Amino acid sequence: MRDYHLPGRSAVYATYGMCATSHPLGAKVAIQILEAGGNAVDAAIAGAVLLGIAEPQMTGIGGDLFALVKPAGREDIIALNGSGRAPAGLDAAVLRAEGHATIAPTSPHAVTVPGAVDAFCRLSRDHGRAGLATALAPAIHYADAGVPVAPRVAFDWALATDTLQGAARDFYLLDGAAPKPGQLFRAPAQAEVLRRIAAEGRDAFYEGEIAEDMVDSLRAAGGSHTLDDFAATACDYVEPIRGSYKGYELVEHPPNGQGACAMLLANILDEFDVAAMDPWGADRAHLEAEATKLAYDARNRFVADPAHMTRLDHMLSRDTARRLAGLIDMGRAMENPAELSETVHKDTIYITVVDRDRMAVSLIYSIFNSFGSGIASTKYGILMQNRGSGFTLQKSHPNEAGGGKRPMHTIIPGMLRAGGKLVMPFGVMGGSYQSTGHARFLSNVADFGLDPQSAIDAPRSFFDQGELRVERGYPDAVRADLSARGHKVVIPDTAIGGAQAIRIDGDGLLEGASDPRKDGCALGY
Repeated sequence: MRDYHLPGRSAVYATYGMCATSHPLGAKVAIQILEAGGNAVDAAIAGAVLLGIAEPQMTGIGGDLFALVKPAGREDIIALNGSGRAPAGLDAAVLRAEGHATIAPTSPHAVTVPGAVDAFCRLSRDHGRAGLATALAPAIHYADAGVPVAPRVAFDWALATDTLQGAARDFYLLDGAAPKPGQLFRAPAQAEVLRRIAAEGRDAFYEGEIAEDMVDSLRAAGGSHTLDDFAATACDYVEPIRGSYKGYELVEHPPNGQGACAMLLANILDEFDVAAMDPWGADRAHLEAEATKLAYDARNRFVADPAHMTRLDHMLSRDTARRLAGLIDMGRAMENPAELSETVHKDTIYITVVDRDRMAVSLIYSIFNSFGSGIASTKYGILMQNRGSGFTLQKSHPNEAGGGKRPMHTIIPGMLRAGGKLVMPFGVMGGSYQSTGHARFLSNVADFGLDPQSAIDAPRSFFDQGELRVERGYPDAVRADLSARGHKVVIPDTAIGGAQAIRIDGDGLLEGASDPRKDGCALGY
């Protein structure tokens, strides 16, 4: 139980249905859909698409999604990969010959064909109840009427305005500047796009005038995209991957998402007595940082389009985790995990909804970097993701950029099971942090017995790009200890990630939790 003398957020309890997401309007419309007779899939679509208007720096119809769905009355979990592919004309050899060492995030070459709309349509058709038009109606209304910009959204928006280029500056700036908190953001051109999708389905987006707008805008920026690339877009049902940790079963998406990285990280942590550590002490933060280095090194070596990845079993192996765990020195930070791990490896908004029938959805939907590529279509203002910057230009790497390939993705929805039943859909936002965030959330729950809201509220640290980023929730003494172990410790400019979860108790109670690092909330009825 939290100390009510201190600022904090209470868990939200309900029995019929629950939604937790990063913006209050997203949660509100999801609950309205449930109250009107829709199911969890309808509600998740409604809330997620609206988030593209409420948080356009985070997500939108020019992006991708991954979803995990537990149907009503069943305990199996369905995974849908709604990530798009590179245009057929993308060629790593050509880019290398032009002198590129990486794919720049704001380059048209970083724009993969958006897969989210196709996936929303497929989810609605296969698992929804209310119909696509009903699910899209709230986003259409708010795109026309406008959404007051929330405080965290305004903060993020101001940090990323320089990413916006060309037509995107007209669509996503107000009088040439980022909106202030409370200012109204409207997207009437996107409302028209959503109306057409609601009436005609995915073909309205991937063929005809809207597709032409996106292709023409990308080609004008120097991209190789064609109408055929858009028309060929198709999501895929895939088999989830599973791992165990302290009595919980962790369910994740297989590659090209980084769920396998989260599982490897959890398996490395499982080699240590984490529960005996101070949950907010230096030992745990150090261990998590070192395990992150090793797991992310494996991710960068192996995770790719599933048609090109051959080392999934190796990443999920307990033996791999055990051998990597043996490389960790609890007294000293490792400088080069790739060199240490060579002997072992020789051989990227989130919404969760649970309905009255206990259908559960864990869905993550993103344009990758803040405002994605910064390129928007000229007529409709569809902001294009930059997932292609997740490719490498290293020759013969499984994740080497290439036409028709899916890049390595950072976005991963998660679910926890126990005793053969789903107990918690959850997700963690924050780009690359998501794998570490999944493992940390799981450890908070399993090792320290925290309820979902407390597990989300807890302070975070994350090793990224040579720095150990430690939130202000940790005391200075912990930062000093970590520095003494060789870490380059910094306090990040923004809080690390964001998370939501819904715990499903056996007695019929739903417990929702939402991250105070974001503007959103959990709502139930």
